[in-house]
Amino acid sequence: MSRIPHPTTPRPAAKFSVTEAPESGIRLGTGTHVAFTASLEFFLAPIMPFMLDAEVNEIMVTAFDRIYIEKAGLLQLTTARFGSEMDVQAAANNMAQFVGQPLTMERPLLDGRLPDGSRVCIVLGNIASTGTQINIRRFARNTATPGFLLEKRALTPMVMEFLLLSVKAHRNILVSGGAGSGKTTMVNVLTNGFGEDERIVVIEDTRELQVQRPHVVQMEARPADAYGRGQITVRDLFITALRMRPDRIVVGEVRRGEALDMIQAMTSGHHGSLTTLHASSAADTCYRLETMALMADVGIPLFALRRQVASAIDLIVQTARLTSGRRLVTEVTEVSFDEQTQNYLTKDIFRLSETPNGPELVWTGEKPEMLEQLRFEGLVNQMDLTKPMLGA
Repeated sequence: MSRIPHPTTPRPAAKFSVTEAPESGIRLGTGTHVAFTASLEFFLAPIMPFMLDAEVNEIMVTAFDRIYIEKAGLLQLTTARFGSEMDVQAAANNMAQFVGQPLTMERPLLDGRLPDGSRVCIVLGNIASTGTQINIRRFARNTATPGFLLEKRALTPMVMEFLLLSVKAHRNILVSGGAGSGKTTMVNVLTNGFGEDERIVVIEDTRELQVQRPHVVQMEARPADAYGRGQITVRDLFITALRMRPDRIVVGEVRRGEALDMIQAMTSGHHGSLTTLHASSAADTCYRLETMALMADVGIPLFALRRQVASAIDLIVQTARLTSGRRLVTEVTEVSFDEQTQNYLTKDIFRLSETPNGPELVWTGEKPEMLEQLRFEGLVNQMDLTKPMLGA
């Protein structure tokens, strides 16, 4: 594992403009912006160079003298260090103020969004044996276009066309994969298939998505305060979103019982939704989704739940991160239900295969079920690279 030297020359102060961080909610020159910039220079001085490096995706403080970063998909140990554990705690407390959540020995966990749009997770030293843990995930502002994924060879032009047509045809798409595999980036790109005149409601635990359309309502869950009051869950927001006349609903990540509400919405007229989920394969995605739906504790029979899951999810886009650091799509799968076995049926439309150019997604020759929907929506004339599917 390589060590990244910590620069000793002074670095310029951090600048977060509205164009660089449109999701931050902070405008350049405001009191909050000035205070946050000043706090970065003082409390986070050891990791400031990484905060300013556009190629750094993640900063991980595992001890006051042990700081890792993720750059170009690879984990690297740096030579940067804080002066002591007390300095790390001071930095953590400072960030907690901007997040607006309590961070105490009684409430030692924090997960929230910094004013520059970065996501921060903090675990105080009374929980972590090596001291206070700070994890900052940064989001690049140029990753929400199809060209970005094509340039990174995350998928092929044919797959990109197929997925964007699927979005335009109001297919429900679930992006699954491991942590850091590119799920959020994929959803950002897929939102390019939304219509300019559509009303889009986005629901997230912590705000990360960059929806590239003008009519967007973004809502963020809220934890309880120090007295256990005021909590707003993703499930609360989802139920509210259904009353807001959405054309599209995007859920940043499904984790709990809100899965059942989402499934029922998808099967009752709210087509064209997007969400993400942690899973290692398309089949595992279906089972994980049903497990989370069961957390709603409504007593629905398993076979009925599986039928609803299969009816709700049209496509699963599986993402992965290779040991080289490359992030890519490994399969695009359609989901259906077998009435005899009362289990899921999955059909790979695209599958990762070894080619002269390395691992790439290749069409399996299977005819997608959504072709009829493309004809119904009048989208067949937009099929170019995917036109061979019409004769499959």
